[in-house]
Amino acid sequence: MRELHNIGWYANKISPKLPKSAFKPVPSRLFGGLAYTFIIICGILSINLLEFNNLIKFLISLVLGFSFASIGFLGHEILHGTVVKTLWLKNFLGGMAFMPLSIGPMLWIKWHNMSHHANTQHEVNDPDAWMSFEQFNNRTFIKYIYKLPLWFRSLFSFTALTISFTLHATRMFFIYSKELKKEKNLRIWIQFILPWVIWIGLFFLVGTEKWIFSYLIPFLIGNFIVMCYISTNHRLNPLVPINDPLANSLSVTVPKWLDILHFNFSYHTEHHLFPGINPKYYTLVKEEILKLWPERYHQMPLGSALKLLWNTPRIYYNNEELIDPKNKRVYNSLENGLSADNISYHIYKQHVS
Repeated sequence: MRELHNIGWYANKISPKLPKSAFKPVPSRLFGGLAYTFIIICGILSINLLEFNNLIKFLISLVLGFSFASIGFLGHEILHGTVVKTLWLKNFLGGMAFMPLSIGPMLWIKWHNMSHHANTQHEVNDPDAWMSFEQFNNRTFIKYIYKLPLWFRSLFSFTALTISFTLHATRMFFIYSKELKKEKNLRIWIQFILPWVIWIGLFFLVGTEKWIFSYLIPFLIGNFIVMCYISTNHRLNPLVPINDPLANSLSVTVPKWLDILHFNFSYHTEHHLFPGINPKYYTLVKEEILKLWPERYHQMPLGSALKLLWNTPRIYYNNEELIDPKNKRVYNSLENGLSADNISYHIYKQHVS
């Protein structure tokens, strides 16, 4: 692995080359959120008030699911403070944007902003990092799962993307809610329960069939779209002792129109370098990275990144490689030779002292 540098080392070299406007909030991004809110409300009302056949309802569900994911991406940048700065407004708008995926703003800030960003791909301190081989050897249940062939595990993992974001957020809730003081603990519980009350209340209001098209299918689609990005953000990169975004993060490329609709969420390395800069300016950050460190920057098409996820295991060996305990195959990570055109491996040999 190449020499690692912390975020400040990179930021100090790039910041002077960015316009001053890049460091200011961009409230105009809320127009996109307003559009998605309109689409979501109209979609839910259409399914429940108009007499459409199931095919039309399903097509509306697809649009709703896309909108659930997209407004969630906006919620992500709102809660980083890059859209509005007023605290109560930031939390309110961020909470509204994440409501379709049932995640509260206080939890997101504690888990994502404060823990994940500060400790990205740290074996112990990053709440989103995947386990090491040593941790795997101490988990009996996970050992049974890894007796299954890689293709079956990949199929299960990709299917689980339909619930993974909300499921992981729920797990984070029960971890971080214990760390907050009593007053904040009550608020985080309210923020956790309220979205579920609304969506379960909708179920009793409209009935099973309409609820499935109004919320369940869009919820699954929204989770899947969000996790297609998130699963590629770091899972192909090594675990690192120093929070180096060029080593521990991957940016993916998607069509320009999709970047617009998804608020530039594909620029993930840029986001970890400058989480306080609005994604509107991440193209400028990318330009500077490619001028200064083109050999260190990791990017590939989203489809290629997902293909790599399908064909490699998710357990780290010696922090820099990925190991499949079933057949003892050890794969490179992105920082160590893995690429869309090179999925090579060697066989793990246990050292005997």
